[in-house]
Amino acid sequence: MTVENRTIYMDNSATTPARKEVVEEMLPYLTDNFGNPSSIYDPGKVSKSAVENARKKVADALGAEENEIYFTSGGTESDNWALKGIAFANRNKGKHIITSSIEHHAVLHACSWLEGQGFEVTYLPVDKYGMVSPDDLRNALRDDTILISIMLANNEVGTIQPVEELGKIARENRIYFHTDAVQAIGHVPIDVKNMNIDLLSLSGHKFGGPKGCGALYIRKGTKIEALLHGGAQERKRRAGTENVPAIVGLGKAIELAAGELEEENKILLEMRERLIEGLLKIPKTHLNGHPTERLANNVNITFEFIEGESLLLLLNTKGIFASTGSACNSTSLEPSHVLTACGVPHEIVHGSLRLSLGKMNTPEDVERVLEILPEIVQKLRNMSPLTPQEYRKF
Repeated sequence: MTVENRTIYMDNSATTPARKEVVEEMLPYLTDNFGNPSSIYDPGKVSKSAVENARKKVADALGAEENEIYFTSGGTESDNWALKGIAFANRNKGKHIITSSIEHHAVLHACSWLEGQGFEVTYLPVDKYGMVSPDDLRNALRDDTILISIMLANNEVGTIQPVEELGKIARENRIYFHTDAVQAIGHVPIDVKNMNIDLLSLSGHKFGGPKGCGALYIRKGTKIEALLHGGAQERKRRAGTENVPAIVGLGKAIELAAGELEEENKILLEMRERLIEGLLKIPKTHLNGHPTERLANNVNITFEFIEGESLLLLLNTKGIFASTGSACNSTSLEPSHVLTACGVPHEIVHGSLRLSLGKMNTPEDVERVLEILPEIVQKLRNMSPLTPQEYRKF
């Protein structure tokens, strides 16, 4: 298939395809090895062993202990568990939580819900690059602060936060520190101990694993309540029969992602820089997010005078698949809360495009996008009544 005919998927921040090695590892646990891990007979023991093997792989990838890893249904559950579990387990010490204004909605909506339960939340601002200031965090601390939740890397603009420094501030003040690392796994080296992280959320489908499976790292000794109640699974902290095939797939995916991180980032970085260089040649185009402290696979661009949704639809007709931001909020007509927090002017915030690269992408894909995208941008600008005459071409 020629580059002109093939489809180009550049929305890996929304989801990635399950890797072949992952699917092969999962298959036996969908058919032959179907035992319930809670059963004491041999088929159950086989499943239990598979779950524990996956737990070790996740722990190894994070620099954690095996008994600090708890499997969940994904990033949203992990974020909700971290915030609500810490809040209710420690409310006798205080009811103040600190987060940032650019968190994923799984964190922001959980914080909003907690506010309805009597907790107080401080939303830290970010600079124009989407970066949280350690000084702002220090200034926001209160005697009743019990939790700080700052994402490791932003899902829209790709900015990587100074988590180690932020976590150190939390540790010095004996405050729990949670990070949403859903976008970071496979792109940012992580050592939860050295980075002063007490809780960390991840989701398998962001790095070649299956959908519907994630994990929450909980540092040993952390006081946290369960989110789900029922059986005694996950050491009595997360009820529900384990999704063994997905857990096995998650373990394999994170093992592969951690092992290939350095080499993969090098490849992605070259394609990312070529994309940014080419797209910024289009007049009235702006890069969103930090220019260097960003995920190796993330490109977020704003084009003035056009709507991002129209851009996506025309790209789709050319077999190029991207997004305007978070897939979890793709049906909303509200402007991106991330770009708004970064100070992107209201009149151009709707013209954003996120291209997120992955293992399937090639330098040829990048060149094809750079060939097609300027034409589409110009077509939309010609149609828009907002476009000044000097930026029209007929």
